[in-house]
Amino acid sequence: MSSKDPTWISDWNPENETFWNSRGKLIARRNLIWSIVAEHIGFSVWLIWSIVATKLPAAGFHYTTDELFQLVAIPGLIGSLMRFPYTFAVTMFGGRNWTIFSAAVLFIPTFGLAYFVGQPDTPFWLMLLVASTAGLGGGNFASSMANISFFYPDRMKGWALGLNAAGGNIGVSSVQLLTPILMGVGLINLYQASPVAGVYLQNAGLMWVVPLIVAVFGAVYFMNNLTSAKSSFRDQLAIVKRKHTWIMSFIYIGTFGSFIGYSAAFPLLIKTQFPAITVAIAFLGPLVGSLSRPFGGLLADKVGGAIVTFWNFIAMAGATVGVLYFVGVKDFAGFLAMFLILFVTTGIGNGSTYRMIPSIFREENLRNARGKGEAGRALALKAASIESGAALGFIGAIGACGGYLIPSGFGKSIAITGGPQLALVIYLAFYAICLAMTWWFYLRKSPAEAGASSLAEARI
Repeated sequence: MSSKDPTWISDWNPENETFWNSRGKLIARRNLIWSIVAEHIGFSVWLIWSIVATKLPAAGFHYTTDELFQLVAIPGLIGSLMRFPYTFAVTMFGGRNWTIFSAAVLFIPTFGLAYFVGQPDTPFWLMLLVASTAGLGGGNFASSMANISFFYPDRMKGWALGLNAAGGNIGVSSVQLLTPILMGVGLINLYQASPVAGVYLQNAGLMWVVPLIVAVFGAVYFMNNLTSAKSSFRDQLAIVKRKHTWIMSFIYIGTFGSFIGYSAAFPLLIKTQFPAITVAIAFLGPLVGSLSRPFGGLLADKVGGAIVTFWNFIAMAGATVGVLYFVGVKDFAGFLAMFLILFVTTGIGNGSTYRMIPSIFREENLRNARGKGEAGRALALKAASIESGAALGFIGAIGACGGYLIPSGFGKSIAITGGPQLALVIYLAFYAICLAMTWWFYLRKSPAEAGASSLAEARI
């Protein structure tokens, strides 16, 4: 521990089994737990509008269907943009310190929502601005994943990152399950004497105030900063020059972008395509997608990240075809079944692609250090740790663009054609491209650009 500040740990070496078993494992687990708590709430705040938007017309807000989808989509765009600075914040300010800040700042979107949903005369542009602040919750994922990647040894990163991500992702399911329930309770009624259309919309924001206080408290008293994770912004920017940063970013749009995009759009999609069905059932999608994520990472640890990702895209394409068919014939049971399969595959793909990233950067740095002795190898491993942490956040930021593109695409498709089929066909074509890229760069037996190099490690 640092003699000046006990919250900083200076002697951190998770690859050393003696250190790991004696005290590293317990410290890492404690930080993982509170990281999951903060990230879970971040995801919940990020996706609040996926439910709130479905209730606005009944509450007297005269917005078009396309505008409602924009309210659902804009937090996804802002969240993806926020992930860029959040990615680099951990190595500049410390994982504990940034968790405290990133959790505390979420009081802005929660109180903002609580006030403005009680003002039916709010113009659309202002409500869009209020909804955009929920994107602050989307930034938490990048800093959380980058931070946890430093705490665990390479052999356990797939499972640890998958568990951390799943704990956060399941916040999407929590908000979609709990919000409709708590909006029917008048215990937090600050702005309305009676519910509007049977619901207290402001509860959707106020319900997260106490959990946020708990998350800030936990980060303050139970998390740590690592001096080994300190790095300059310039050192981390090296990832931008790496070809595989951009390749994996594109592929991750297909997995995580699909998860967060479908999660945001699912309630409103049900509302517009199957009006007789309650949107409360929408929580099942992100729930199964979140639960499947750590198993995607675990499976990738055992049989290969690229292999799992490749076959997963085939499954995603098949499920998308199923959704296309059942939404066309207006069969809700089939639509729901296909969408739940699609959500499961997004979760598995999230875990497998994220497992590939540390391996790729580790092998590239080790390859460049060949012939430089043990000292060169040690420096290469440290550089790989820094770069993979930054890459996890950077790739996650680009992947999160799906949180905007998918809901926005559904809104435009419905506005132009009257249904979501056009958007689904475009998403299907995108999965085909992701499938081809996964095979071309990571599964060919003789990759032209890798020169049969150790990038085969990406298959782990």
